Amino acid sequence: MGALWHGFADMGAVEREGAFVVARGDGAYIWDRDDNRYLDATGGLWFTNVGHGRREIADAVAAQLSTLAHYSNFGDLTAPVTQELAQRLSEIAPVPGSKILFTSGGSDSVDTAAKLVRRYWQELGRPEKTLLIGRRLAYHGMHVAGTALGGIPVNREGYGELMPDARTVEWNEAEALRALIEAVGANRIAAFFCEPIIGAGGVYLPPEGYLTEVRRLCREHDILFVADEVVTGFGRIGGSWFASTRFGLEPDLMTTAKGLTSGYLPMGAVFAAPRVAEPFFAGGVWFRHGYTYGGHAGAAAAAMANLDILEREHLLDASKNLESLLHEHFSPLSAHPRVAEVRSGLGAVAAVQLADPTEGPAMVKALRAQGVSGRAAGQGALQISPSFVITEQQVADMAASFERALG
Repeated sequence: MGALWHGFADMGAVEREGAFVVARGDGAYIWDRDDNRYLDATGGLWFTNVGHGRREIADAVAAQLSTLAHYSNFGDLTAPVTQELAQRLSEIAPVPGSKILFTSGGSDSVDTAAKLVRRYWQELGRPEKTLLIGRRLAYHGMHVAGTALGGIPVNREGYGELMPDARTVEWNEAEALRALIEAVGANRIAAFFCEPIIGAGGVYLPPEGYLTEVRRLCREHDILFVADEVVTGFGRIGGSWFASTRFGLEPDLMTTAKGLTSGYLPMGAVFAAPRVAEPFFAGGVWFRHGYTYGGHAGAAAAAMANLDILEREHLLDASKNLESLLHEHFSPLSAHPRVAEVRSGLGAVAAVQLADPTEGPAMVKALRAQGVSGRAAGQGALQISPSFVITEQQVADMAASFERALG
């Protein structure tokens, strides 16, 4: 029996059946400790945008760690590479002039945004604006605020009420947001949290016009719009750095992580538009929040090298091409009797929705037997979010492996 407690796991089953131990990776492939090779269908956990085994990132981290691993980002302290990364992110931000608050990951970023929106309204003399709104099926990490905001009820089971001022609305109907605004009053609502593409909840693409309409409603009613781009950020949306750029959302806050470093080191970042940052940069106001490893110098070096690769190898374009490749190769699986539908055609993501969601765990193992490492998200949705370096032949091979596993 091992000592490791896995996240999101039935540990009794893991103890009985053993762990799937990933020993190494290269490009779009991983290998287990017995040296069996697998196509990585999920890009780690949505994050390996530039692929596995990039020596350039490892070398950049090693050089930084041997100079200064980290110190602190509190008060007036920082490191040169952290300053450089913040400036670089501000220059690609969906809203020009955005300020960057670094975190240790996506859950940190969401909790930071949740606290920041409430503090923002306090500074503007509107302390009654405390209600935070999320959507059904949404996933916003597993800290207290993110768990309360998330729209996956099973993730909230057994904790009691985590945050009373949190509500969820239907994921695909802008009218549901309007109805809640009218019911509780815009004067009480601090922010609306929105994943442009619902990720861990099952890979659900936004209906045509939905994002534009909910953004308009937030502007109309003076509600901060928080784009949760932990999954879609840094190219995963296809063709743009962020979904907020692709859809012209101009978010007041944007939460990111995963693709910022392609998972080579843990790091997240909250982008704050000038409107939100201004009260805190005017002087005399402390936002008493931060993380020991926020802006970690080694992680910042990994992010800088990762961004270099994304730009130099034109991987945003590769991601846009992957958008159509995944749709082309996986959408035919919708005809399979064990498949309810295939969700694809927007971003470098797709999902094969099983007709019987309880088959998810068994299908993950069936995929491994066909040389693919996969994952079931939401209710029986087989997640597809590979590295941007995957080739068309590898996509075709992966789709063929899915078909064999389904059979």
